[in-house]
Amino acid sequence: MSTRKPSYANPKPCNHLSAYKLKHGSSGYKSLQKSLKSAPNGRTSVRIQETKVPRCSVCNGFEGRLYICLICSSVSCSNHAVLHTQLEIGHDLAVDVQRAELFCCACSDQVYDPDFDKCVMAKHMLDLQCSTNSADSIGERLCERKRLGGSGVELSEFKKPEKSGLVRDHRAKSCYPLGLRGLNNLGSTCFMNSVLQALLHAPPLRNYFLSDRHSRRTCRKRTANRLCLPCELHGVYSAVYSGDWTPYSPAQLLYSWWQHSENLASYEQQDAHEFFISVLDGIHEKETKARNHTKDSGDCQCIAHRVFSGLLRSDVTCMTCGFTSTTYDPCLDISLNLDTSRCSWSDASNKPAKANGSSCSSTLLGCLDLFTKPEKLGSDQKLYCQNCQELRDSSKQMSIRKLPMVLCLHIKRFEHSLVRKMMRKIDSYLHFPFSLDMTPYLSSSIVRNRFGNRIFAFEGDESEMSTEFEIFAVVTHSGTLDSGHYVTYLRIQDQWYKCDNAWINEVDEGIVRASQCYMMFYMHKTLYHKANVDLRHLPVSTQKEAFQRMAGCC
Repeated sequence: MSTRKPSYANPKPCNHLSAYKLKHGSSGYKSLQKSLKSAPNGRTSVRIQETKVPRCSVCNGFEGRLYICLICSSVSCSNHAVLHTQLEIGHDLAVDVQRAELFCCACSDQVYDPDFDKCVMAKHMLDLQCSTNSADSIGERLCERKRLGGSGVELSEFKKPEKSGLVRDHRAKSCYPLGLRGLNNLGSTCFMNSVLQALLHAPPLRNYFLSDRHSRRTCRKRTANRLCLPCELHGVYSAVYSGDWTPYSPAQLLYSWWQHSENLASYEQQDAHEFFISVLDGIHEKETKARNHTKDSGDCQCIAHRVFSGLLRSDVTCMTCGFTSTTYDPCLDISLNLDTSRCSWSDASNKPAKANGSSCSSTLLGCLDLFTKPEKLGSDQKLYCQNCQELRDSSKQMSIRKLPMVLCLHIKRFEHSLVRKMMRKIDSYLHFPFSLDMTPYLSSSIVRNRFGNRIFAFEGDESEMSTEFEIFAVVTHSGTLDSGHYVTYLRIQDQWYKCDNAWINEVDEGIVRASQCYMMFYMHKTLYHKANVDLRHLPVSTQKEAFQRMAGCC
């Protein structure tokens, strides 16, 4: 096995965590272990013995995030966690009471330690032995953990489950299909886990990696000193579809992405949409190099573009002579603005609209209408008219020339206010359909409507293009700009599943509709029904995590 040293520097771990481990080791983790409790759906939290409702020791509040100090067991809210570490020297590390995740109060950020993760896993196994009703929960089937070292494979004490395409949950009313596997939070990496869940269940991308279309053996020879993002993504697909239900840690993929996007290499929370675009760009860059193609070689045939790439049409019309200039631009997703014209700043950013119909709400179809609506460009955006031979006022209209196989719609929930000179999050509720017909937004439809349907022939007519889509994944964002959290909802065989890092459980569609959707993934209707005919026919990957593990990562 290769022992080469990567040519990049990993982000430095938290100094406060290192100092704590040096002084206390894992004793604090083991002491806290007895206070951990597991819910039937697999979620772990901290049980405070003195009171049923934990409260902040400073303000006596109980709302929002609460943290228990690993040194003195003092409970602090998110507003007073920093104050506690300032008053008590060395009391930097705490545990999120609700989520049982490690948190550095001094850095005001989540941190990851595999030793802490191991203590939580061990507590899960103890709870499993005491509960007969939870033995089959996907969030609690925490079993074998493997580590590949230089001398061989080290197996943990956990019992390995039998390979199966389906696993029953604790309610015994339904079955989880193959491929539903939780992803461990490696320290504010919910942005990565949420997007990965959507990519893992996109049928064309899934079939590509599971059929070994990306040759890892050949690729390794081409990347002597650098990690390969598609190779590590292949490893994640192999692990998730291996039949093992243990929550998986995609640490190797994270390191590979850090190398590809060095400006984003940190343990801080990142934007899920930015991660999505960056991963697809990494796949494109690697595969075009492997085929000895240039980056601008026309119609790219890499798997990222074959699945997600579409084509946008932009028509700029001179408002003096009517001359229209048309350009085409490829796209991997479509970013849509929310219609907040009826919303004030406080309505949109501080008071989330409810699903029962609010004045501050939008519809996905309305957002698409807004995207394809003619827009008059400002006086400072005058464009040169080829017919008038001078700068003229003009209008611009967007439309979709070519639809991708998998359509990603990104909702712009973060924007900059020119008045207040600050960023804000738009919490407006968005109504979105599970079945979507994109015909009204095609270039042929837009151009015909512009001229009153008097154009009966359209160059490159999209009449043979599939325009009906079905939703299969929704990435949501809850919270604020500073302390938000990403969760993914997956639709498999018309059943919705909530993927919240390591935890997976069934939910009703009403929960999905009421969420603050940030990214929505649709696939062709025929592709959706074909993919859901029988998931048990999917091949169980035999290449389980066949790559070298980074030290300290499960």
